[in-house]
Amino acid sequence: MTDGRLITGEMAEAKQVLDVTDIQKILPHRYPLLLLDRIIEFKRKERIVAIKNVTINEQFFQGHFPGYPIMPGVLIVEAIAQAGGALLLTEIPDQNEKLMVFAGIEKAKFRKPVVPGDQVRLEVDVIVWRNTAAKLMGKAFVGDKLACEATVSCQIVPRPAKPENS
Repeated sequence: MTDGRLITGEMAEAKQVLDVTDIQKILPHRYPLLLLDRIIEFKRKERIVAIKNVTINEQFFQGHFPGYPIMPGVLIVEAIAQAGGALLLTEIPDQNEKLMVFAGIEKAKFRKPVVPGDQVRLEVDVIVWRNTAAKLMGKAFVGDKLACEATVSCQIVPRPAKPENS
């Protein structure tokens, strides 16, 4: 870890299974917007498989929808993007100084509602990888049923400096 990265792609690939503590060393997201609980497969610059355990305690279920709680589709796509970010940020030399942000969402399709008690398996494959941007194909499954699929594009941008008082 002499080059400043907290977890490198090489480290993650060797470990394969990463828990939420490992994920927080890669992604800047925190509760309530960290949408990954575990990474169960990691192949550098190619593929990642992550798990999101969906519980009734999620904040969004309070209003989406009372009496019929379903996970918002945009958050499923966000979880796909976070999995891709966990894969790709490990390849960025100055990871602590960068963020990966959405550049586009294409062909998003929602096939099955995700509800409390579901375990979502996020499978994300790299279509195009560059040092400053990537295009990823993601699928979200509940069991063997496809719940969502989307192609997401992301870009690496400088992380804003923290205010001195924080």
